[in-house]
Amino acid sequence: MLVLLPPSETKAAGGTGEPLDLDALSFPELNPTRAKLADALTELAVDVPASVAALGITPRQADEVARNAELWTSPTMPALRRYTGVLYDALDVKSFTKATLAKAEKRLAVASALFGVVAATDPIPAYRLSGGNTLPSLGTVRSVWKPVLEPALQAVEGLVVDLRSGTYSALAKLRPDAVTVRVVTEDAKGDRTTVSHFNKAYKGRLAAELVKSRSEPSTVEQLMRVLTKAGLDVERTGEHSIELLTGDGTH
Repeated sequence: MLVLLPPSETKAAGGTGEPLDLDALSFPELNPTRAKLADALTELAVDVPASVAALGITPRQADEVARNAELWTSPTMPALRRYTGVLYDALDVKSFTKATLAKAEKRLAVASALFGVVAATDPIPAYRLSGGNTLPSLGTVRSVWKPVLEPALQAVEGLVVDLRSGTYSALAKLRPDAVTVRVVTEDAKGDRTTVSHFNKAYKGRLAAELVKSRSEPSTVEQLMRVLTKAGLDVERTGEHSIELLTGDGTH
């Protein structure tokens, strides 16, 4: 089973790992594209105003450009610790035992505009690049990734649970049997709407339960059993789709 998470714009600073080594990352077939994007970002970082414009950030976020300038030389840390924010707070990697971390290494991966996809423990530097960005020298991130990332992800064996956001889903289609998850709330009339504010928190909790599970589901039915046993309110809505209900109808 592979649970595919979205990345986050916010990333932890620092790290104790050696500088970026693409050969230390999972999915080595993506390395030529990773190198091309990393080089483009570091070259663009020389021109701060151009970087700010291309990355869709404000001049006050110029420190993000400085991160890109040091992509090849700054320290690294495991991907699950590098990404921060609501989803990763809910995932709560700091609470993982050694056994759980070992499972996370095999079961979790993170979509990335810079790296395509990284495994939970892949050592990466802090950077700034979003799936919707366009780099002057390369074009859109989507156009760069789609031809190479799609076959790489479609070659993943076993059950794939797709928790990516729309922007990152657009970078690569998964196999038709990949399971999609929609976080919804239900009102008094029984009408369901997609949750926005707490979407990431619920996906983080779902991912955490799949990592901690002693069993490794290989079918949608088994996936439903694991999540239900963990106390999550889930419902199958299609052959390869499920809905996760927030339960209170107030969000």
